[in-house]
Amino acid sequence: MCGIVGYSGRRTAAKIILKGLSGLEYRGYDSAGVAICEDGAVNVYKTKGRLSALADMLEKSGMPKGSVGIGHTRWATHGEPSDRNSHPHRQGKVTLVHNGIIENYLQLREEAQANGAEFLSDTDTEAAAYVIDSLYDGDPIAAISAALPRLHGSYAFGIIFSDRTDAIYAVRRDSPLIAAKGVDECFIASDIPAVLSYTKDYYLMDTDEIAELKDGEITFYDMNGNDITEKKKLLTADFNLEAAEKGGYPHFMLKEIYEQPDTLRRLISMHTEKGAGAIFKNEIPDTSDIKRIFVVGCGSAMHAGLLGKYSIEHLCRIPVSVSIASEFRYDDPMVGEGDTVFIISQSGETADSLAALRLVKSKGAKVCAIVNVVGSSIAREADEVIYTRCGPEIAVATTKAFTAQVLIMYMLTARLAHDRKTMSDAFLDEYLSEMKKLPELVTAVISEPYVDLCKKFAVYNKPYEDYYIIGRGQDYATGCEGAMKIKEISYMHCETYAAGELKHGTISLITEGVPCMAIITDPDIAEKSVSNVKEVRARGGHVLLITSCVGEKSDICDEYIRLPETNKYLMPIVAIVPIQMYAYYTATNRGCDVDKPRNLAKSVTVE
Repeated sequence: MCGIVGYSGRRTAAKIILKGLSGLEYRGYDSAGVAICEDGAVNVYKTKGRLSALADMLEKSGMPKGSVGIGHTRWATHGEPSDRNSHPHRQGKVTLVHNGIIENYLQLREEAQANGAEFLSDTDTEAAAYVIDSLYDGDPIAAISAALPRLHGSYAFGIIFSDRTDAIYAVRRDSPLIAAKGVDECFIASDIPAVLSYTKDYYLMDTDEIAELKDGEITFYDMNGNDITEKKKLLTADFNLEAAEKGGYPHFMLKEIYEQPDTLRRLISMHTEKGAGAIFKNEIPDTSDIKRIFVVGCGSAMHAGLLGKYSIEHLCRIPVSVSIASEFRYDDPMVGEGDTVFIISQSGETADSLAALRLVKSKGAKVCAIVNVVGSSIAREADEVIYTRCGPEIAVATTKAFTAQVLIMYMLTARLAHDRKTMSDAFLDEYLSEMKKLPELVTAVISEPYVDLCKKFAVYNKPYEDYYIIGRGQDYATGCEGAMKIKEISYMHCETYAAGELKHGTISLITEGVPCMAIITDPDIAEKSVSNVKEVRARGGHVLLITSCVGEKSDICDEYIRLPETNKYLMPIVAIVPIQMYAYYTATNRGCDVDKPRNLAKSVTVE
């Protein structure tokens, strides 16, 4: 969950690495550091705090002039955030930066200390540096190849050898890493936005491939030291730097909320023009052998799965199980041939989801990935891939990637209903017609009147630390995503409860003035939901009602947002957007760092 950048070329490496790390700071921001090759030496500069603290340090000490270097922005996993735990780490002739976890690091440290090694940090990374150094006899490729079998876990490394200061080396296992090629210069990075200022051309690094970046060229080797450069395919990023920058918005999250209509419009136009039977035909040619569906994801991706479960089970009559990825692989899941598993991940690098993918493939199930990042680990290992095509999503709190994931689940619903003939052609035509209106409806709920309501109602939350959301059916699943948005960026304790469960303990939490949200978008169960809202208000809860089917009445709620209507199975996409906006303004009112919430990172590449 850290960010790595490396540079080899003719320009000042430190400046380029700092700029690249600024494009990765969403991956980690509790410390940062660089190692720069200067006059035949490797000089390390690192500090606790945001990247700006490192930039200030380098400016005050005199910006290093070397043209080869590696850099790192950290989200701590082993060892508290501190100067000494910041990357890069050095052992002997090896200096490296690391994204991932070395699972057997304690064993490696004990062996190293028994051999007289001294460790200066509490990190697992320093053990990896020791192992590579202990095997180094002047051949970097051989040392890295020999070290990898001894390092258990997931990792991406950028490495410099002190007697080879004209080159940097890179290798990955499960954690993301690319190698990019410019004119007389080359880069490594955890994600493409880090290098878009300089090039759009890059290589995807496969597991256990080693890259050497030297004299502006990249050479790839396999674990046996064979040159495999000719086998590598140079790719070109399909978005530009402007798409990865704020574009005048105060936060990436707000920018990405406003990008949702275009994201939805792009997906709808790509996949629905030829009718329900043609949706995802290229990605999933045949659905006839699907007996059961499993959806696996983490956080918001799992919530997208919950909404998909609701629509698929209701409209396609296929049983769907939704699991948290970190729990799924340890539950000995009853999955096998005839089952289809959808792995949902924005980054395509989520460690728990990747582990779940490998487990179900070993059991004979078919795996379809729903991811945003082309060529990511999950995309490469899945049998089939559906891309959300959102462009870069930088804010830690997902918005446009989530609504794209939900939309894909709804398009899958249409395809499955068509193939299994569980819905009439007339119903599916109307369903797709309403789906095509979603970009317009989302544009409406991010227009000024809705924004003003969200700003106004969010002010009420500032002094409170608890927040509760209720809903039934798919409104409950929407509420789960809303609660995540509120808690992760505003730090309010926020929970979602099934409205019908209030009497079974939950209602004891409702006290005078406590802020609550009720979501009601299903007219078939609206009356029952309204009764639950009245129960909350009768106990003193301050209720914001978000609805498409209940009129504003003073005895129901204190605040009211009326949503435009569409097919009830599509309503969650409309409903979640003002909740995202409401969470955003709740966070800004409380003075929170919206794009970089404490303790969180965008891409969770460790378990």
